[in-house]
Amino acid sequence: MTAPRKILVTSALPYANGSLHLGHLMEYIQTDIWVRFQKAQGNECYYVCADDAHGTPIMLKAQQQGISPEEMVAAVREERIVDFADFHVEFDNYHSTHSDENRELASLIYNRLNDAGYIAKRSISQLFDPEKEMFLPDRFVTGTCPTCKAPDQNGDNCDKCGATYSPVDLIEPKSAVSGATPVLKDSEHYFFDLPKFEPMLKEWLRSGSIQAEMANKLEEWFEQGLQQWDISRDAPYFGFEIPNAPGKYFYVWLDAPIGYMASFKNFCDNNQVDFDAFWQKDSDAELYHFIGKDIIYFHSLFWPAMLDGANFRQPTNVFAHGFVTVNGEKMSKSRGTFIKARTYLDHLNPEYLRYYFASKLNSGITDLDLNLDDFGQKVNSDLIGKVVNIASRCAGFIKKRFDGKLSANIDNPDLLAEFQAAKPAIIEAFEGREFAKAVREIMALADKANKYIDDKAPWVTVKDENLQQQTHDVCSMGINLFRILMAYLKPILPAMAKEVEAFLNDELTFDGIDAPLQDHSINKFKALMQRVDMDKVANMVEDSKESLQAAEETKPAVTGPLADEPIADEIEFGDFAKVDLRIAKIISAEHVEGADKLLKFQLDLGGETRQIFAGIKAAYPNPEELIGKLTVVVANLKPRKMRFGMSEGMILAAGPGGSDLWILEPHEGAQPGMRAM
Repeated sequence: MTAPRKILVTSALPYANGSLHLGHLMEYIQTDIWVRFQKAQGNECYYVCADDAHGTPIMLKAQQQGISPEEMVAAVREERIVDFADFHVEFDNYHSTHSDENRELASLIYNRLNDAGYIAKRSISQLFDPEKEMFLPDRFVTGTCPTCKAPDQNGDNCDKCGATYSPVDLIEPKSAVSGATPVLKDSEHYFFDLPKFEPMLKEWLRSGSIQAEMANKLEEWFEQGLQQWDISRDAPYFGFEIPNAPGKYFYVWLDAPIGYMASFKNFCDNNQVDFDAFWQKDSDAELYHFIGKDIIYFHSLFWPAMLDGANFRQPTNVFAHGFVTVNGEKMSKSRGTFIKARTYLDHLNPEYLRYYFASKLNSGITDLDLNLDDFGQKVNSDLIGKVVNIASRCAGFIKKRFDGKLSANIDNPDLLAEFQAAKPAIIEAFEGREFAKAVREIMALADKANKYIDDKAPWVTVKDENLQQQTHDVCSMGINLFRILMAYLKPILPAMAKEVEAFLNDELTFDGIDAPLQDHSINKFKALMQRVDMDKVANMVEDSKESLQAAEETKPAVTGPLADEPIADEIEFGDFAKVDLRIAKIISAEHVEGADKLLKFQLDLGGETRQIFAGIKAAYPNPEELIGKLTVVVANLKPRKMRFGMSEGMILAAGPGGSDLWILEPHEGAQPGMRAM
C-alpha cells in the first residue's frame, strides 16, 4: 500500500482592497476541488491562503475611508471568510500577510539573502509627490504615452499601444493621488540580485515545474536578461520595515508570497504540524501554487530564487490558469457581468457555479467563459435532469414499497462493474486538474444509468405483483449507481454530497465505490437541488449593474463598448493633426515564431514598404487571409525595436482585445498611401 503523500496547496493571495468577484472565485473553486480530491485519496493535504494586506493602494484607500489600514484589512478579511465559506471553499487556514508570522519570516528570508550577498543597495531617481510627500509607485502616476501620445495612461505601460516605459518618460505626468506634478527625487533602494539565480531557475523550469506554455513565456525574460529586482519602498508605506533600514519597507511582492509560509506557520503552531517538514531544503512534501497567468513572473522567477537563496525548498509546481469572461467578454460593470461573490449568493446556489466551472476547467491557461445561458442549461440538464433524476426516480419506490431498504441483489453486475471501472480514469483526470474530462466521464455514466432505468421502467413493473422483486432490484441498482456518481462528484459538490450521505445513510468515498450497498436502509429522499431559475440569473445581472453618479442621471444611458471605455479627454485639432494616418495594403501577414500574441506584417504605403508587428494573433489565427486587404496605419509613429525586429508603425483595430479585435478596412476606392482624415 502506497504511503499517503504530504501536500501543501495555496491559492494566490487576494488583495485586501475590495470584495471578491466571480473572476477571483474560479481559482479558489479550482483549488478547493483539487484539495478535496487529494484528501479523499487519503493524502495529508493542507490548503492555506491569506489576504495580501500591504502596499500603497491599501494605505491610500484606508486614508480615504478615515480608518487605519489595519482596520480596513480586518474588515475585508471578515467579509471574505464568509464569502469563501458560502461557496464551500474550505481552507485549513486563512490568514493575513499583516501578521507576526509573516513579519518574522520576511525578516528571516531577507537576512539570509543579505548575509549571502544577494542584496544590493543603490540610489535611484523616482517621481515624488510634493503635496503628499511620498514617492509614487508606477500605477500612481498618469500622463500621456511617450510612444502613441494617448492621454491618461499608467506610469508603466500604455493600454492603447502596449508600449512599456518608465514613469519618468510620461509626457506631462501627474500624481494620481493628489493631481500635483511630480518631481524627480533620489532615494536609496534595496535590490535582490535575481541574475545570480539564472542557472538554478532554468534548471527548475526545465524540471516541469510549470506548464510548458508558461515556461516558454518565461524564456523571454532570460533572452532579455534578468535584472536586479527592487524590493524596497520608502515611507510612508503600509508594510514591514526592512531590518536595520529605518524608513525603508519591503515591497508588497517581497512579503506577499512569504504569506503562504506565514499562513501555514500559523496553522502548524496551532495544530501540532511540523512546519519544517514541508519547507526545508530536502523536504519530501509536495508544494503547489494555484495562480492566475498574470502573476507567473513573481511565482516562477522571483519566488523560487528567493526561496533558494534563503535555503528553503522550491515549489513542486506552479499551476497557472486563465481569466474568467462572461458571455464571451471581459467582465463589465455597465453590463452587470462584473458579479461580486455576495451578489451571486443573494440569487443562486453556489454549487451551480462550482459545477459549471468544473465542467470547463482543464490544466491549461485558456480563459474560461461563463456563458449565463449555457450555465443554466448545463446545470439543469446535468445535475437535475441526469444525476438527481436517478435518485428521485428510484427512492420513492424503495421507501414506500420496500420499507426503505435496498435489495440484497445486484440486478446488473456488468453495469455496476463499468461504473466501478471508471474510477482510475476519473482519479487521473482529477489529479491532472482535467476537471472537465472528469465531468464528461461522470455524465456519460449518468446517461447509462438513466437508460438502464428507462429500459427497466420500475414505474410499470411496480404495478405487477409478480414483478415486485425485479422492481426492488432495479430501484436498488439505480440508487447504487447514483451513489457512485455522487462519490465521484463529491469534490465538486460537497454540500450536495453531504445531503446525499444523509439520504443514503452512508459516507461517500472513492474506496466505497468498490462495495455496493446491499440489504441497506436508506432515509426518505428530499429534493437535493432546484433547477436554475433564469429570472434569478437576470436579477443577479441587474443587481450587479452600478448605478450612475447623480450628476450623470439625467443623461441617456450609455451601454456597450462606450460604457466600458469612455471617450478620452478632449484634444486640440493641432494635437490630432500630428498623427499621420495612411491607407496601407497588406502584402504579407504571418505568425512570429516564439511570440504568443504577435503577427508580422509587410505593408505597402503607396511605394514605401513598412514592417509592423501587431498583437492581434488571437483575433486572426489564419493571418494569410488578410493578404491583399487594405487597412489604416499610424505612419509617423516612432519605430520601436522589438526582440523580433523593428516595428515601423501601428495598425488600427477596434475591439476590447484578445480574439475580439477587428482591423480597420477602408471601403473600395481607397488607395495605398492616401491620408486618412
